[in-house]
Amino acid sequence: MSNENTEEAAALQAQIEHLQAEVSALRRQQKDDQKDVTFHFRGQMQNAMLSLCGQRQGDEKVLSMLMEEVEELEEDLKLQTQMNGISLTGCTTKTLQSSGRKLVQQLCVSGHCSELLFQVEFQLSEVNEASGCVRTISELNVVIDAGEMQNFSSFLSGVEESRDLLLFFRTLRSFSDRCDDRRRTFQHFQEKYPAVVSLPAGCRSEVMHLSHPELPGCVLLVHWSVHVSREGGVSPKVELLTKIPERALQLFPSQAVGGAAEAFQSLLRILGAEAALEAVIMAVSLS
Repeated sequence: MSNENTEEAAALQAQIEHLQAEVSALRRQQKDDQKDVTFHFRGQMQNAMLSLCGQRQGDEKVLSMLMEEVEELEEDLKLQTQMNGISLTGCTTKTLQSSGRKLVQQLCVSGHCSELLFQVEFQLSEVNEASGCVRTISELNVVIDAGEMQNFSSFLSGVEESRDLLLFFRTLRSFSDRCDDRRRTFQHFQEKYPAVVSLPAGCRSEVMHLSHPELPGCVLLVHWSVHVSREGGVSPKVELLTKIPERALQLFPSQAVGGAAEAFQSLLRILGAEAALEAVIMAVSLS
């Protein structure tokens, strides 16, 4: 055999070995992916996934098993959404580390609670020990709809430090419920008293305007905010603010105007938010 043929044979042999190494690596990756896919499933779904991955043969009911399991999961998800008010719209998972003892995944979950949008990113580590599987969360990052971010800033900092996902979702539900109470109340009064009540920034805003057509420039502002403490406490705060032209202030004693906010707080304590607001609206409408 000539030197030229020998060199060509050696080059072909090197290419064959390189391709064999790539095939082996791809097969290992395929096995890892199959483990990731079937790791969290149990029962019929696990059997079906193992069948699809080629680890079980002769199962003609794979498709029906998958359809049945998917329907059950969809029903469970629907019930969970009805119970906790939180709808998940997206979930992505990326495996960062996978071995026989430890699994580390990067998860990104997005969804909404009522009309409040959120996105949660975190790392989930699962370690198999003699006592069982130990799960820990790290690198938690939470993003809330920018319109409500100011109410959550301190709370989110605490949640990200403590990595308490349960506290986040529980507080998110409470906050969303209080915001829905405000929206329903504002919308109710705007529909009932359209000549007096206006919502320049929409029914989900924090401010409602009260004014009478015969009193131009005189406006009462209802500021209804919902605060979240660092510990997850949710508390609404309703205030009455006045916007009176300087000329009008000269015609009325300052105490009468300045005492409106204090009088409204007294009504709140006695009547509650809706009844107190209606009493003020009736006064503004000159009824």
